Amino acid sequence: MDYLKAFLVGGLFCIIGQILIDRTKLTPARILVAYVVSGVILGGIGLYKPLAEWAGAGATVPLTGFGYSLAKGVKESVAQDGLLGAIIGGVTSTAGGIAAAIFLGVMVAFIFKPKPKS
Repeated sequence: MDYLKAFLVGGLFCIIGQILIDRTKLTPARILVAYVVSGVILGGIGLYKPLAEWAGAGATVPLTGFGYSLAKGVKESVAQDGLLGAIIGGVTSTAGGIAAAIFLGVMVAFIFKPKPKS
């Protein structure tokens, strides 16, 4: 049942993204930023946590989950470190994902040869 919930929520995020690409003039980059920002906002006000607990990886793996992790890290760090936590909390809580993205990006750049657009 957990797999079904994750599939439904993750699929819903994909459907929303595809509709935004097809029906609006938003670029994919702007949609990705909107997903992260919406995850931060929903996580900050406490609405994303129940979804993440219910859907599991279907809510925590997409970009909205990254935004939720940022907000969660900032909340926890501000409670411990005060104002300094607003700066370091988000980066600390998402450091693994950021490091993996950089590492994999470099590895892909070494493996594949870029070609100019024609």
